[in-house]
Amino acid sequence: MSKEQPNNPLHGITIEVALTRLVDRYGWEGLAQRIDINCFKTDPSIKSSLKFLRKTQWARGKVERLYLSTFDRPSPWGRSG
Repeated sequence: MSKEQPNNPLHGITIEVALTRLVDRYGWEGLAQRIDINCFKTDPSIKSSLKFLRKTQWARGKVERLYLSTFDRPSPWGRSG
């Protein structure tokens, strides 16, 4: 049974979704400029990056913070998804 997390801005967002959206927005090169992690610089892929991020909490935290700063900005017209 999962508990609701109304104050968690990442609730319901998997690391895969976050990474995919960031790559779509910035590309691998832009992502590597924003977060200095080797898996974003050398032969990057979603699969290899997810493997690293799932094992490395500090790196995952950087991805989550970038995701929030990129996509979790309140809209003057309300939330649109």
